[in-house]
This record gives sequence, structure tokens and C-alpha cells, in this order.
Amino acid sequence: MIQRNSLRVLSLYEGFFSGGARVLHSTVVAGLHQGGRQQHSVLSLHHEVRREATLQRMEDDPRYRALRAAGVRIGSLGRSTDAGHDPRTFTETELAAAVRQAESSHVVLSLKEQPLRLVNQDAFPNRPVIACLHRSDPEHQGDALGDLLTAADRGRLAAVVCCAESTRDAYREAGVPSDLLRVVPNGINLARFRPVQGARRLALRGAAGVPSDATVVVYAARYDEMKNPELFLQSARTFLELEPNGHVLMCGAGMTSANPALQDDLARIFGDRPDLLAHVDLLGVRHDMELIYATADVVALTSTFGEAAPLCLIEGSMCGAVPVTTPVGDAPSIVDRIGFVTSFDPAEIAATWIEAAARREELESARTAVRPRFSHIRMIAGYSTIIERTHREAALKPLRV
Repeated sequence: MIQRNSLRVLSLYEGFFSGGARVLHSTVVAGLHQGGRQQHSVLSLHHEVRREATLQRMEDDPRYRALRAAGVRIGSLGRSTDAGHDPRTFTETELAAAVRQAESSHVVLSLKEQPLRLVNQDAFPNRPVIACLHRSDPEHQGDALGDLLTAADRGRLAAVVCCAESTRDAYREAGVPSDLLRVVPNGINLARFRPVQGARRLALRGAAGVPSDATVVVYAARYDEMKNPELFLQSARTFLELEPNGHVLMCGAGMTSANPALQDDLARIFGDRPDLLAHVDLLGVRHDMELIYATADVVALTSTFGEAAPLCLIEGSMCGAVPVTTPVGDAPSIVDRIGFVTSFDPAEIAATWIEAAARREELESARTAVRPRFSHIRMIAGYSTIIERTHREAALKPLRV
């Protein structure tokens, strides 16, 4: 139950669409709101966003539905990325709507740095702002780094929550004041993401059309340069050439036959081996990833840059798959003792998938031992502490305008 005089917190989202940052932030918002000490609401700049060849509507998003189910009030400025709005300007009506919601809040959270272009508008109320960052490549975020630095320079930015050490280090190097940076590691619901054994695992494989004796590699990523899907596909071809029982599942936005760019990649890499391509399933955006991971032997990441604390590695490993990753962000520390780190060589990646699958049962005790480290309860508590401290400090020391 929400306490009458609870701390009111407004989160700003660019939009509701598939991605780990939205999953994590929505978990935090729902958890804190239901905890009773804080009353949370969300304002989304867009009501629909086109990403990876898919138009994703706010009301269809599982994060939206989960927040609503938790009692979180959600509003939108009504924008669509397909409408051609100038992302850096806002109408008087849009600003008025944002101002009303911010004025009724004690603290504002910005999911990633992009919504800070709204916070930096002169009309935006003087409220302490906490930016929540989930990448390690500030220079690849367009104008967003400039918006973050402007917010810090103007005194609007009270704190920056980084989901990984690599995030903190990258943004400190990019010019964000060190005293603003806090690290709260990513966490997941361990009751949802857990191993499945024996007959249940075989039943899940059967439902997914995966042979019971297959060596299964899952790739959960959006179709984006950062995720390096071409490297994954090159590695997948080599893996399927080496492993007769190999099977590959590709999940995420743009991982469907409707994506022409992905179709081009598949034709180029597998064009002469349709027999191997038959062992690659394109599943697109899935809302039951715990079941997909539970069928897998390996969860793979082939990203080149930008990663911080990749959610797929945490979720997949906690469901019993062995994580295999390239050396990006905090991924090496996440898979320490429970998985493998490779170079960017497709042959090495494919060979490591095979080794990882063979050692899956051997690594089970290590995965069990690290489970508490990845609890979402710890993550939510970390955010709560920073929000409450920010509110107290703001009351004692008003922000500059």
C-alpha cells in the first residue's frame, strides 16, 4: 500500500520498446512503488517507437503492462518516431504536460540520457534529476552525452546511476563529474529465471521444436551494429559445421524473416549451406525468455562495443545455460567462474560454444553459488538508497537553475 506522504518519483522514458534497460528500470520502478515508501509514475516521450524494423506501441509492451499491474501511473507526450517530430524541440502542450508531472514529484529519474533534452528545457521544474545509464559508449549516443553534460553543468543533475563499473569509468572519462557517479549492478527476478531439469527441460525443447539431444545456443539481442549479429552468424555457421546436433535460436527485435538486413546476412553467410540454415530459428521478440533460456546449453553474446552489464548473460546463466561472451563492458566479470570469454574470431567463438555446452553440468554448482549476487532485490535496494539520499540532500541544498 502506498503511504500518503511517500516520496514521489517520476521516471522519464524515451519510449516503451524491447531492450534490457527498460526491463531493468521497470523492475526497479515496480518494486519501489509496491514497497510503499515511494510513489512512482512514468512519463514516456513517445507512445510508439520504430526500432529494428518493428513499430512498437507503448500499450503492447510487457513492461508497460507490468507497471500498470503494479499500480504505476503512466502517461505519454503522444509522440511517434514515424511522425517526423524534431526530437530536440517540444511544443507548448508537450512542455505543459511534462511540467505538470514533474512539479508533482520530488525526484525525477531519466532512463538513459536521451530524455535529458526535456529536462534541460528552461520551463522544466527545478527538481533533482537522477540519470540511469546502461551503456559503456557515451560517444556513440548522438547528442545524448551533450545533454547529460549540460544537465550536470546547470546543476540539474543530482546523481548518475551506472549499471556497471565499465559504465561509470566511460562516463567519468567523458567528463561527467566523478562525485555524481554511483554503481548499482543489474539484477533479475531469480524466482522467474531459474534452471529447469529433466522431463520439464525436454518438454520445453519439444514445444520449441528443438531436438531433445541438440546442442542449443541462444542469442538474445536486437538487430543492431553494437550487438554484431554478423559475427554471431559467422560463428553460428562454423558451430553448425562442427556440431552435427547443433541448433541456434535467435531472439530479439529485428531477429525475424521480416527484417531485410538480417535476410541479407543469412543469404550471404549461409547461402551455400541451406542444410545448416535449417538449424537456425528466428524467434523475434519473446516475452517468455526464461523458457527459451531453459532449453539452451549456451547463451551467447558477440557485441563489439557499448555493453555494460548484459542482461542476457545474467538471465541465461541463471536459467542453466553457460554464458559465452566477447570482452565488452562488465561481461567478463559477470561470467567469471560460470562461463567463457572469447576474442572476436568466429572459429574461436564456435569452438568455445561447443566446449561450454560440454561443461554445462560441470559448472552447475558454480552457477548456483553466484545466484544471490544477481538478485533484483539488491538492485532495487540500491536505487532506493540513492533516490532517498538525493531527496534529502536536495532539501538541504537547492539545485542551481
